[in-house]
Order: sequence, then C-alpha cells, then structure tokens
Amino acid sequence: MRIATFNINGINGRLPVLLRWLSETQPDIVCLQELKATQDRFPESAIRDAGYGCIWAGQKSWNGVAILARGSDPIETRRSLPGHAGDQQSRYIEAAVQGVLIGCLYLPNGNPAPGPKLAYKLDWLARLADHAAELLAHRVPVALIGDFNVIPTERDVYKPERWLGDALFRPEVRRAFEALLAQGWTDALRKLHPEDRIYTFWDYFRNAWGRDAGLRLDHLLLSPDLAARLEAAGVDRHVRGWDKASDHAPAWIRLAAIALQ
Repeated sequence: MRIATFNINGINGRLPVLLRWLSETQPDIVCLQELKATQDRFPESAIRDAGYGCIWAGQKSWNGVAILARGSDPIETRRSLPGHAGDQQSRYIEAAVQGVLIGCLYLPNGNPAPGPKLAYKLDWLARLADHAAELLAHRVPVALIGDFNVIPTERDVYKPERWLGDALFRPEVRRAFEALLAQGWTDALRKLHPEDRIYTFWDYFRNAWGRDAGLRLDHLLLSPDLAARLEAAGVDRHVRGWDKASDHAPAWIRLAAIALQ
C-alpha cells in the first residue's frame, strides 16, 4: 500500500500537475492540503475520472484538505479537529480507507511570531495531540498525514540559523511536535532515513528550488502497528520541478500487506 501527502497549493490551478502525478505513481491513498477552493469548487469529476474516490473540506483562501482513495470511496469519520467548536478553518479531515484510519491535516503556519497566529498554532497542536492520543488508545491502524508546518530538526532545513525565530522552527513548536511523537507515533521518513537531509518544500522566491534551499514540512506519522509494516518512504522531488508546480513535493510511504493467518 502506497500512501502519500501533497500540499497542492491550489487544486484547480494545479490540477494538471496532480493528475499527472497520480497517473505516474498511482498511490493508493492521498492526502491533499491547501486546496484554496470552496466546497463547490473541488474538481470531483476529474478526480473520479482518474480513478479516485474522494472526500474534502473546502474553504476559500489558504485552507482546505482532502483524502483520495484509488478505486474506492473514503468513509468519512470526522471533518474537523475536536476541542474548539468555534474553529471554522478547514484544516482536518479523517476517514477509514482500505483498513487504515487516515487523518489528513494542514497545521497552521503561525507567523508572524510571537503573536496570535503562533498562539493559534500551539493551541491547534495541543488539540491534535489530545485527539492523536485518543486515536492510539483505540489500537487501530492510524496515520496522521499532511503539512504540519513544523521543521522538526536541524537536518530538516537548509540553514537552521536563519529560521530560529520562525514559527516553523521555534523551540516551543518543535517541543510540541516531539511530544506528539512521544505518544508512540513514528515519523516514517526519518525512521528510514535517519541521517539524510530530506526536504519537501522549496519557496518560489530566491531560487530556492535551484539552490536546493528546502525545508521538511510534510510528515507521515504512523501508529505502532502501521510502523511495523513500513517498507519504504521518500519524496517525489522531481514533481517540484514541473511546470506550474506546487512549492511542495509529494511525500510517500509504502506499507507491507497484512500477513494472512
């Protein structure tokens, strides 16, 4: 089973990129972020024509998340993160897909920091941690996947010293991410590539892609039973170099099939 996450940075404007990548790699499950489309503007027909069932939570501007499943329809279990009934930002959607519970998320950026946007980010992380702990308690296969807007370590950023005050890399944000992992989640990319510099995002400015001045912001966190099935993980870096590409590249994992008793 191949599971991927892709911050598409505007699904309608980059639909040809998405469809080309889906055709090329044929992932079984895909989490998308930053749809930048209202609910009625999601290109459902094109996605279904490509062979994928889908659910989505659309929103104008910078948010919006979706889950795609090859050859099946995701069974929605939740479309918002619990803990704040008044939070209207479309940043979380959850579904059962092919025997795995998938939480697709787009964590707040938090800049400028310090300030109210950082406070919202930290609150969102705390709510995510509470929900993640509850998911683990059910002892079912779970993956939390998406754009976390967190640079976990110095190996995940091209020049760490330039990001010390940024909400992506501030100590309190990294500590919150570490506390989430400490619940028992496995950072799949880092598990299989412990010493490598791995990037999933390159800004459009200052020739970041050409200089390979990247960040690792997109993560796939696995519950213990899924981590035991982890066979491979990587980043489809070449997609970032396509015409009209997102500033993120898809990150993916491959899981072994469940052994029959």
